[in-house]
Amino acid sequence: MMPRCHLARNTDPRIGVSSFFRIGFLVWRAAFFVSALVFCAALPTRCVAQRPEKDYLSPIEADKIRDAETTNDRIKLFLAFAEDRLTKFKYEIEHPSSNKHGEMLNYLMNSYIGCVDDAADLIQIGLEKQENIRQGIDLMANKAPDFLGILKKFQANGPDLDSYKDNIDDAVEGTEDAIREAQDAKKKAAPPPVRRRN
Repeated sequence: MMPRCHLARNTDPRIGVSSFFRIGFLVWRAAFFVSALVFCAALPTRCVAQRPEKDYLSPIEADKIRDAETTNDRIKLFLAFAEDRLTKFKYEIEHPSSNKHGEMLNYLMNSYIGCVDDAADLIQIGLEKQENIRQGIDLMANKAPDFLGILKKFQANGPDLDSYKDNIDDAVEGTEDAIREAQDAKKKAAPPPVRRRN
């Protein structure tokens, strides 16, 4: 015969059954509030950890950035994406779409800015980590002045300039900053002098 489980009986006649329910409810309520406090405390950390994807990259481009093995490779990719946005910007200027023309121009210019800024940030990170990012620095130093020349032409007398003036001003400023940072990075990332043999 299997043993039977018995609930602990109330040995104090002064305590009724309703008191046990009340105590149980109070314990449950305390546990609920503790759980809520723990969840709220963890929430900001979780929100920071789950940052949104960069909205100016396509899913394929974002995958390429994630899969890149080195900082050099990621710098090259961001500069290639920036060049792509400028090419598309020029095409949109020359062949305006029938609708959302201004929105497209601003989106492309914002995307360009994001890509150049990310490439510049990666250069700084690479320097801090003392990585070999000479190729990425040289590419920025060579490409960014070409980008700046294109931007300044549109900044001076581009068609429909009023619709994207703020963004192209930001793009010019960001590109100039990237050029200066690349020049500084060249000095910091210079290879050590070769010792001559006697």
